[in-house]
Formats: sequence, C-alpha cells, structure tokens
Amino acid sequence: MIGKLKGTVDEIGEDYVLVDVHGVCYLAFCSARTLSKLTVGEAVILFIETYVREDQLKLFGFTTPLEREWFRLLQVVQGIGSKVALAVLSTLTPSELANAIALQDKTAISRAPGVGPKVAIRILTELKNKAPAFSGEAANMGLKQEIGEGVASAPVADAVSALTNLGYSRDQAANAVAAALKNGGEGADSAKLIRLGLKELSR
Repeated sequence: MIGKLKGTVDEIGEDYVLVDVHGVCYLAFCSARTLSKLTVGEAVILFIETYVREDQLKLFGFTTPLEREWFRLLQVVQGIGSKVALAVLSTLTPSELANAIALQDKTAISRAPGVGPKVAIRILTELKNKAPAFSGEAANMGLKQEIGEGVASAPVADAVSALTNLGYSRDQAANAVAAALKNGGEGADSAKLIRLGLKELSR
C-alpha cells in the first residue's frame, strides 16, 4: 500500500501526474486543483489513496491529507465514485466543501461537473453529520455547530448570499456569519447578521 510519494514531477496530463521517485515513475490521478499547483521538473509530495482491483491498481494523489480524507468521504455517498469525487474537489476546496455542507448549499455542490441536483442533495444529506470531523478548520466546525445539524435557517442563508454578492468568497461569508451568530444570537434576522458579518470582515 502506497501512502505518500515524494519525488519530482515528470509529466502532467489532463487528469494525472507522473511522479519520478528515484527513477521509478508513478502515475497518480489528481483533481484539476491539485494539478494546477504542480510544475514539471519541480519537487512534489503527494498523499496517496491506493485502489486495488482484480484487473488494475490505481493511485490518486492529493497535496494535503485533508483533501485525501474528503476524497474518501465523498465516495461514501451512494452513486459517487472516484471520478465524481475528484470533480467535486476540482471545483471546491475542502473548506468550501465543508461550508457548503454546513449551509446545505446545493448550488455550490452542483457546480462540480457530473453532479446534478439529486446527487448534490445526497451529498448534503449523507455527509451533514460527518463533515465536521473532516473540515480541518475550527471555523467550519464552529459554523456547523452554530447552524445546527447542517441546516441553515433562512436568515443565515440570506446573509451569506448577501455577503457573497458584495464580493466576498463563500468561505469568508460563511465564517463571518458564523461569528455573527455568536454575537447576534440565534434569533437574529438577516439584516442584523449582514451588519455583524460585515463588521467581522472589516477586522
């Protein structure tokens, strides 16, 4: 079982990278986001998920252990294989994915190629109680706890939407609203959450 590759980038393909480890080249399938960070001839460390089948052996490479954990977790969802899991990770960072699940944001999940509305709903439903353990960021875990069981109230969803419309990333907006919930209380309306969220973002 291969857990990590440390070597030099030999070749970058559409969905894979060849890593030269002391003269032996390993082919690892990667997300588009991971591939965009690699350069031929430069050193690389990839965390590997190894798939062994009767007729093949496949390696999947990730730049962080957290991304690898999300890859594993996504495939727990019915109907999602390695290809779709990589597509999701090509579209969303681990923190963005954690926030999307915490906020039950079907639109964000559906941006990934091959993920339609039904699959997006399955991801949100089946991972809503598992995501915090894999988010890797206290802010996202706090967000999940504040919102409660991954179901965002209308004021929370509206506040996040408003902040993203002002030019903030969805990750920034979600974390700001999580902080605003602490200060404004669970009963705060969207206007108050937006105001407090902007205050957090201006710090």
